[in-house]
Amino acid sequence: VQLQASGGGLVQAGGSLRLSCAASGRIFSTDYMGWFRQVPGKEREFVASIEWGPGTTIYADSAKGRFTISKHNAKNTVYLQMNGLKPEDTAVYYCAARRIGASFESGYWGQGTQVTVSS
Repeated sequence: VQLQASGGGLVQAGGSLRLSCAASGRIFSTDYMGWFRQVPGKEREFVASIEWGPGTTIYADSAKGRFTISKHNAKNTVYLQMNGLKPEDTAVYYCAARRIGASFESGYWGQGTQVTVSS
């Protein structure tokens, strides 16, 4: 599975961005896709994930109420709609995919897309 993330950019605080992650290769209904982010000098942190088949979602506390993860099965694409952006959301955002029973760390990763939120 190869993942291609896009949609990052520069936005003012309070603004919105939608990230996209297109997957090539077979995605199974039991797979999970997720978004992570990383700031230089800090550990990568989980943002949100979605189970490919049923669409069950999980969010980090920092994302709840502001971010929405969704998917388009036919396009093999997962999205992250980010509203109410804050300067502390500035990071490189990565999409990832994992098989059931595996970890994201051992799964598939995209190249990252920069999100910068100005105050």
